[in-house]
Amino acid sequence: MTTTNDAVRISPWRGVMVATPLTLREDRTIDFDAYAAHVRDLIAAGCDGVVPNGSLGEYQTLTDQERDQIVRVAVEAAGDDARVMPGVSSYDSAQSRRRAEQAAEAGAGSVLLLPPNGYPCEDEAVRAHYAEVASVGLPVVAYNNPFDTKVDLTPRLLARLHADGSVVAVKEFSGDVRRAYEIAEEAPGLDLLVGADDVLLELALAGAVGWIAGCPNMLPAGCVALYRAAVSGDMDTALPLYRRLHPLLRWDSRPEFVQAIKASMDIVGRHGGPTRPPRLPLGADALAAVRAATEKALAEGLD
Repeated sequence: MTTTNDAVRISPWRGVMVATPLTLREDRTIDFDAYAAHVRDLIAAGCDGVVPNGSLGEYQTLTDQERDQIVRVAVEAAGDDARVMPGVSSYDSAQSRRRAEQAAEAGAGSVLLLPPNGYPCEDEAVRAHYAEVASVGLPVVAYNNPFDTKVDLTPRLLARLHADGSVVAVKEFSGDVRRAYEIAEEAPGLDLLVGADDVLLELALAGAVGWIAGCPNMLPAGCVALYRAAVSGDMDTALPLYRRLHPLLRWDSRPEFVQAIKASMDIVGRHGGPTRPPRLPLGADALAAVRAATEKALAEGLD
C-alpha cells in the first residue's frame, strides 16, 4: 500500500502530509524564506506534501493576508500543487469558503476543514458547513478533533458527509483506533488519514492511507520510513521504528504540541523558533523531556 507519485496526484491527500509550523522570527513576524526552505527540505526527504495553516501552523493567530501568502509560498516551494493541503477552518462557513477559494486560486490540491467550532452544533449545521466549502470544487478533508472543537465527527456523521459529496477523507484525531473499523463499515469509500502521531501504527494497520503528521518536521526521513513500513505491513521494520520514535510522536497529542515540535526542530538544526501569544515557551521540565527524546532519536540515526 505504499504511495506512489501517481497515487498522490490522483488523491493528493494521501501519503505523508506534514502539518507545517509557522517559521517565526523573534519579533513574531513570519520568515517566508525559511518556510519555503523547510517545505523544500520535507519534499526532498520523501514527504508527499504539506499542510499549512493548520493547528500546528497557529492558524488562529494569522491575518487573512498571512494565510493567503503562506499557501502561495507552500505551493511554489513544493513544486507540485497536488502536494499542498491548506487548512481553511474558521468560525464562519462563508470565511472558510473564501479561504478554500483562495487555496484553489493558489493552486492547492485539497483543503483541510474542521467542523464549526464556535459551539457544539447539530449535525445539519455540520453538513451545511462542509457542503458550503465543498462547493468551491477542491477535495475537502474533514478534521475530527472533538477535544478542541466540541463537535465529534462520528463514523455515522462522516458517512453522511461522504454521501453528501462534501468530504473525500477524514483526519482522525480522536485517538480511538476502534473508529477506523466503524468508518470503514459506515463509509467504505472514505479515506482514513492518521491525525495523531502516536497512533500511527495502529491506524495504518486498520487501513489508513495517509498521515497528517507533526513529527516529520524534525525527523522527516525516519518518519517517512516508519509510515512506508507501517502501511505496507512490514512489521519487522515498522514496530522497532515506532517504539524508538514514540517518545517524540506522543508530543503531537499534548496541549503544548506546537511548542514541543518547534523546540525539537531547533534541537535538530531546523527552523522551529518561537510561537505567537497566547502560547508560551515550554517549561524547563517539558523542554528537557523534548530534548532528551530528540537527542536519543538523533543518536539512533532516525533523522
